[in-house]
Amino acid sequence: MKQLLLLITIMYSINVTAQEPKKSLFKSLYEDFLKYGTIYGAGDVSNSIEAKENVFFVRTGDGDGLYDVPVVVDDTPKYPFDYRVGFGIRKLARFSYERKPKNFYDGTENQLAFSAPTSAFKGLEYQFHLEKERFRGDMFNNHRLFLKHTGKYHIVKAESREVSKINLKYQSAELRARLPIGEKFSISAGAIYRTHDRAYGYNPVEIWLNEIEVYTNSQGDEYEYPANPWYTLGFEYGYDDIYYTQTSTDPNTGEEIVTNDWYWVDSDGNIVADSDLEFRETVFTDLMNRYNGEQWDLLDAFGEVAPIVGMDFYHYKSNFWLHAYANYILPYHRYIKGDEAVSYLNRNNWGKGGLIQDADLEQWEDYSAGINLGWKINKNLGIFIEGEYSKMWDSEIFQSTIGLNITLK
Repeated sequence: MKQLLLLITIMYSINVTAQEPKKSLFKSLYEDFLKYGTIYGAGDVSNSIEAKENVFFVRTGDGDGLYDVPVVVDDTPKYPFDYRVGFGIRKLARFSYERKPKNFYDGTENQLAFSAPTSAFKGLEYQFHLEKERFRGDMFNNHRLFLKHTGKYHIVKAESREVSKINLKYQSAELRARLPIGEKFSISAGAIYRTHDRAYGYNPVEIWLNEIEVYTNSQGDEYEYPANPWYTLGFEYGYDDIYYTQTSTDPNTGEEIVTNDWYWVDSDGNIVADSDLEFRETVFTDLMNRYNGEQWDLLDAFGEVAPIVGMDFYHYKSNFWLHAYANYILPYHRYIKGDEAVSYLNRNNWGKGGLIQDADLEQWEDYSAGINLGWKINKNLGIFIEGEYSKMWDSEIFQSTIGLNITLK
């Protein structure tokens, strides 16, 4: 990322020197970087979600017994109002068919400059946006730092983005050679570097449960058994199981029924489950997720590099326009940061006993594509189609819109 930012700075310096050697640095900085940019600050406030129905529970009043009149407690979730405040600076060109979404910028705009390989003009574009958000009582810090330079024969782009409430956090940087073919079509090829905090395809608790040990008896026979029986995870988090025997009588036959099981208590001695099965179906599920979260937090962020190609087709007339674009990251990924053993390359290479020895690394393809089409058939009738699809690791993101406009006169 730092190297690409340095490269853009060098390109900018060369461009300034080549075009106007006598222009002052500050004047060049303003005209080439700040001019036509917008500094903004904005925020919004709205009421948070409200429950459809109130939620209640009962508790024993102070000094009362179990069978006295209980106290009814309203436990309906109540959240403070939601808000968002952000500020930044932006300089992003719009394609001819794009319209300014609002009268003022507030940092939430999503333009094609972010996703299409080429831009609406040749030169430097950027957005540096920081914001703080409260959503359903939880606080989040978000940012989007975007820098792109498009030339006749090159594309350089760097981005860092975080949307905390959906656990989206990544950085990317790419450098491509660009080849225009005519005035409307271009192809590009180069390399992209991406980071991700999430260990896609890595499930720590499944790996922990699949660990095995081998026992050899006196005859030399080997037997496999779990190294970590599922219930021992409860012991790790302060729970304990207590063996009990219960005797009852079958009301139909009069026979005596003996039940042997374990009930579970927490670290304070409170009973949380009356049997192993109940513990596994309730408390154990939460412990699995807790264990995974703790193990994921121990991992360093991942960084990988891969070749990327792209295409752009752009045709615009006032009554008809078509913009189609695509990016394809080839299946030749190489991790240069993070533990490769738990990377996406080994997502299907874990089984009983741990990581399968000498397993082939499993490559993958990532890609995105989009289209914007508008046709004003006549003064009163128009149709439009807009859509974008992206596939990255285990995530798929897509949105599409199709519509018809009829103007009545």
